[in-house]
Amino acid sequence: MSPSEKSPPAYPITSVDNALRLMLMFKEHRRVRLSDAAEELGVATSTAHRLLAMLQYHGFVRQEENVRTYVPGPAFLDIGLAAVRNMDIREHARPLLSDLAMRLGETVHLAQLEGANVRYLIGAEGGEALRVVDRTGQVVPAHTSATGRVLLADLPDSPLSSLVERLVPEEAERAGLYEELEQIRQRGYAVNSRPDDVISVATPVRNGDDVTVAAINAVGPASRMSPRDQRRVVRQLHAAAAQLEDILRSAPPC
Repeated sequence: MSPSEKSPPAYPITSVDNALRLMLMFKEHRRVRLSDAAEELGVATSTAHRLLAMLQYHGFVRQEENVRTYVPGPAFLDIGLAAVRNMDIREHARPLLSDLAMRLGETVHLAQLEGANVRYLIGAEGGEALRVVDRTGQVVPAHTSATGRVLLADLPDSPLSSLVERLVPEEAERAGLYEELEQIRQRGYAVNSRPDDVISVATPVRNGDDVTVAAINAVGPASRMSPRDQRRVVRQLHAAAAQLEDILRSAPPC
């Protein structure tokens, strides 16, 4: 039910109403100009500026450099991810991961973004004697792993740029990361080679709105992760991700 179809509260607070209406503008617009905000709310430009300044202070918006244009800030992303974390995605994924680990013989995980990091939610170890240990519960900077990079690659431009600036202080290194993220978008998976001869491959998991909500990875020793092996692993990861996506779309809302 849209706000126009609902009965207004008995004791409305105009300033709160305006702030929430302003936030909802970002559902339809990637960028909002100060003049557009004032017109939409029916308030003076100075009032719209104060509202945007407060939203900026709390991280809901940020102002683009040298212009009077605002884009969504990291708080929007954090709230969205918190809502995703409240889904019972781990229980849905657990049997799929167990089956995937058995078929691949490698350790697999389900992970989500947590601010600028990636958290491994659950995992399942493969049956090989030499295998990578389950990383469930661990948190690492998102750009340092295949799982984190595949999640970053699917973010909208504004929250992505905010996170990358936090993760990578050097501009030259940021350019290289952006280039790699674009390659990940095009091929649909990420690969990371660790110094200890361990290779991880990760693919995204999307919900019914085609928004990436998690990632599934498989990780194993480089001796079992040749380019040919990686292609086989990617096919299995995509199949498992598609199964989980079907479950998420059909699951009743929490």
